[in-house]
Amino acid sequence: MIIKNILDQDLYKLSMQNAILELFPNSQAEYRFTNRGNQNFKNEDFIKELKQEVFNMRYLKLHSDQAEWLSKTCPYLKPQYIEYLKNYKFDPSQVKILFKNDQLDIKIKGPWYSTILWEVPLMAIISELYFKIIEKNWHYNNANIQSRASEKFQKLSNNNCLFADFGTRRRRSFEIQNTIIETFAKLKNQNNTNFVGTSNVYLAYKNDLKPIGTCAHEWIQGMQVLESFNHCNYFAMQNWVKIYNTALGIFLTDTITTDMFLKNFNRRFAMLFDGIRHDSGDPFIFVKKIVEKYKELNINPLSKTVIFSDSLNVEKALILKEYCRNKINCSFGIGTNFTNDFDNSPPLNMVIKLWSINNFPVVKLSDVKGKENGDPKAIEIMKWIIKQNNEIKE
Repeated sequence: MIIKNILDQDLYKLSMQNAILELFPNSQAEYRFTNRGNQNFKNEDFIKELKQEVFNMRYLKLHSDQAEWLSKTCPYLKPQYIEYLKNYKFDPSQVKILFKNDQLDIKIKGPWYSTILWEVPLMAIISELYFKIIEKNWHYNNANIQSRASEKFQKLSNNNCLFADFGTRRRRSFEIQNTIIETFAKLKNQNNTNFVGTSNVYLAYKNDLKPIGTCAHEWIQGMQVLESFNHCNYFAMQNWVKIYNTALGIFLTDTITTDMFLKNFNRRFAMLFDGIRHDSGDPFIFVKKIVEKYKELNINPLSKTVIFSDSLNVEKALILKEYCRNKINCSFGIGTNFTNDFDNSPPLNMVIKLWSINNFPVVKLSDVKGKENGDPKAIEIMKWIIKQNNEIKE
């Protein structure tokens, strides 16, 4: 089994699952896989192994010591949710895998509170199997992985960058991510506070680290159907506060563009949330917009934080750190560059995104043209809404 522990999962999946169970327990969801790269997955052994790994997920369970640790480490997760998770079982029948027009086609359908946990481990499985069965022109050894991880750690720390590992979904393998996190944890124990934790809950548990994460695009996307297509950001923040108050106070801005987010980002939300996360588009323009918004709301930007998480490497993080100096605080969630950084063997460019809630389509546009995801007609409607909003004079 590639996924051997139910907590081999990103924290924001648990925090969103907790919120969905409380606020939207009857909602049905569909997720779909998209291959943004040119990799060919058409390999009988790969498909066979992928289906077997999905089937094996049914055997995972939360152990009592892990449940106790989760309760203590993440007190914002309610006791009834921890009890639910102790009894949670993956249902492989929710995942349909086939080929359509020679392309890998994966759909996940079922209750939203249940299907939400499939994305991260399924992407990790796909990546690990691809580089085990199809793309074999690479090699590694633990000493080399440790050395490169140490070098990246020291560069970030020496420049006083706060950073976390966000690398579970597109990692080369669990073993490689585990080696990197163990290396980071060891260096952190040498009185280094710049490494703030990992999004992977199991590796946080295993290495006595803080699990990092709040919510993802799918939370805001879900509000497009359950609350308001136009004001999904507003209701996503409002409902998040209902569940978590001022805990987990970093919010994602680019689900239907940052400009639309800022229209709903009023002083109340700006005060309640510790900061925001950048995940697409020009980060320098983004910082400028966010700093101006905080000033417009009479809030000192230096009391808030931007979390950068878009295709980062160490060099880019250092540039952004310097750019943010005296403007706004910043931190970095680095993913693929930590866990899938191999010369001449690029990582997969893939996503699994929410497609619909209760059979109504949802969309993700981001701040980059061409990266939109969702039913084409729904995308056109959202673009029209955005155009209308942009034409309204403030």
